[in-house]
Amino acid sequence: MLGVRSQAARLISTNSAAPLRTKKGRLMESIIRVDHAGELGADRIYAGQMAVLGNTASGPTIQHMWDQEKIHRQKFEELIKKHGVRPTIFLPVWNVAGFLLGAGTALLGQKAAMACTVAVEKVIVEHYNDQLRSLMDISDESDKEIMDAIKQFRDEEQDHHDTGLEHGAKQAPFYQAITNVIEVGCKTAIAISKVI
Repeated sequence: MLGVRSQAARLISTNSAAPLRTKKGRLMESIIRVDHAGELGADRIYAGQMAVLGNTASGPTIQHMWDQEKIHRQKFEELIKKHGVRPTIFLPVWNVAGFLLGAGTALLGQKAAMACTVAVEKVIVEHYNDQLRSLMDISDESDKEIMDAIKQFRDEEQDHHDTGLEHGAKQAPFYQAITNVIEVGCKTAIAISKVI
């Protein structure tokens, strides 16, 4: 009986001595997971827009934004592998939903596609700014790569937002309704992708 008790005591002692994941580690994992998912979604939105509007006057503008999103996605693909972060299980959903959102708004016309861009990029810029504020409190030199990527991508997403406004997003039919629904959808996807 004494042997069983000492084995149990050793297991408890061993388990309690195991290091807990740090706050910083959990934050970095969440950031990489959600940004990977978000950049995949953005890539698919622009793919959907290009499928409908690629041969129109809007095509080159959408292609430029899509090319930047492909770079963003590639960077987070690298980071997810480098840091061994488990991607969200919702990647297949975001893949299809992103394409349908891009194509669906593009089918309503160029201005509706730009309204979609404005709504998505508004949420993403706010999201990246929140991440940067959180990281500033706990990051060190080892986080420079992620911080620099987020800053660069945030600035490019702001450019996409502004491009959408310059190309008539606010003249889209039901602009406020479209952007409100898309913003809620994006915020919901972010909340889910952070943890699942």
